[in-house]
Amino acid sequence: MSSNVECCSNQDSLQSVASKMESLNVGAIPVVENGQIVGMITDRDLAIRGIGQNGSGSASQVMTNNIVTIDANSSLQEAANLMAQHQIRRLPVIENGNLVGMLSLGDLAITEQSDESAGEALSQISQNDIQ
Repeated sequence: MSSNVECCSNQDSLQSVASKMESLNVGAIPVVENGQIVGMITDRDLAIRGIGQNGSGSASQVMTNNIVTIDANSSLQEAANLMAQHQIRRLPVIENGNLVGMLSLGDLAITEQSDESAGEALSQISQNDIQ
């Protein structure tokens, strides 16, 4: 997983979120309040929902709520299963309710023991993309 994950607050402007994504070269930023993840904003959220706001809204207006997370003590297989089940490519990692990292499908793919799990997860995640 990636630790030291950059976050934004639900009051941040869409412009500042987009700028942060660009400078960090990432496609998703978790929205955190008091150390707890409350949402996630992806580049797709900005493109689809943000443009409708003319780029003048706040993070809370375009973020995805009800985020699927995983505990830091969980196995890679559990993570791959969650990603496949919910068709997500990024999984926030929490410990004691606080965000401690981000696990991506790419992280799973570079770990030898989870290579098969990553392939299965990608297959499940991509299934709806081609239908």
